Amino acid sequence: MANFDQSGTPGTQKRAEMKVETFLPDGYRPAEDEPFMNDKQLEYFRCKLLEWKAELLELSAETLEGLAESARNVPDIADRASEETDRALELRTRDRQRKLVSKIDAALRRIENGEFGYCEKTGEPISLKRLDARPIATMTLEAQEKHERRERVHRND
Repeated sequence: MANFDQSGTPGTQKRAEMKVETFLPDGYRPAEDEPFMNDKQLEYFRCKLLEWKAELLELSAETLEGLAESARNVPDIADRASEETDRALELRTRDRQRKLVSKIDAALRRIENGEFGYCEKTGEPISLKRLDARPIATMTLEAQEKHERRERVHRND
């Protein structure tokens, strides 16, 4: 079982040791012929989300270590500009990862609340294929497309 502290941040264990304990059969994948969001499917997605979160947090820690190591005074202005550009890119990536971890936490809460797998707009089940590809999805594909079309129209106003 992964060693997470109160904030959901992994403890001092290495990534290789951060396997999520599961009671699923080896190679289990949710199937359309099962009852939707049964215990096995919920456990499958919970494990998938926890492993994804652990991976992102590890990458995040590596990014911070890399930024700390690269914080040196480079006398050449071109080298310094290049290093600052790299640093800005790393920070942007880190921010995107932080937002993704927040979405993963929200999906884990939806699993606990019994709301996972259902569209927040229509209440309809989100397809298993969509959830497997993007387990943080909160809308069916149709509702998401409609939402994005509406966003584009309002953005162009």
